[in-house]
Amino acid sequence: MNECVFCKIAKGEIPAGAGKLYEDDNFIAFLDIKPNNPGHALVVPKNHYENIYNVPDEVLKNIAPIVKKMTVAVKNGVNADGINIIMNNDGAAGQIVPHAHFHIIPRFADDGLRHWIGKPYPNKEASTKVAEKIKNSF
Repeated sequence: MNECVFCKIAKGEIPAGAGKLYEDDNFIAFLDIKPNNPGHALVVPKNHYENIYNVPDEVLKNIAPIVKKMTVAVKNGVNADGINIIMNNDGAAGQIVPHAHFHIIPRFADDGLRHWIGKPYPNKEASTKVAEKIKNSF
């Protein structure tokens, strides 16, 4: 955690790129340094949690209204046509910084960004098996 860039930003040890967009006792928001589009922001808990798997429910409950507030601010601030809210968990899902954070990505009709390609289940039985595995994992 001593080397975590988001912990350092939260503690004020290093600057948050263009500066903080939002800050309170528990959370901070700032612009992503490698944005998908201008206005791409991150909402980060100040306490270190590696990803969604170990973020306490109380923290998630409290970060949700901030994510919403930042989403509205980003959309209005850059006059976006839409917004993606994304949280990458683990390297295979694109998580680069091992500190839980939400991406707020403004989208524009002509931005050229595309969603991942969906892969349909081959049949009803396959989707039913996956659903059962998930239900049994609670």
